[in-house]
Amino acid sequence: MSHCVFPSLNINATASYYVESLGFRRVDYLEAKEPHICLYRDSTEIILTQSNGQQVIPNRELYGYGYDAYFITDSQQKLQVEFEKANVKIVRKLQHTDYHNQEFVIEDIDGRWLGFGIKVE
Repeated sequence: MSHCVFPSLNINATASYYVESLGFRRVDYLEAKEPHICLYRDSTEIILTQSNGQQVIPNRELYGYGYDAYFITDSQQKLQVEFEKANVKIVRKLQHTDYHNQEFVIEDIDGRWLGFGIKVE
């Protein structure tokens, strides 16, 4: 199972992107003491929180490289085709990496890079 917390300047816009483009299911908790939106797909949950003005700065900009989340899946090919049909920005197409993962990478609406892959030997 994967679980991530993503702050966003506009959690409604981000949630809409994840639902419409990436196939997640949305559950709002906007009236809670700490407002948030939960997004669910398969065994993945993403919690969106409202940034208090700080823009999302992806790991590759902060540290020079790296993804902002990595989702373990053996359905990379199927997901990549689905995301391509939804006009999701594919940063790296499905490939076998030098660290022995089979993966592809997308960029979300907030500029985060999300990897979808699994270790292969």
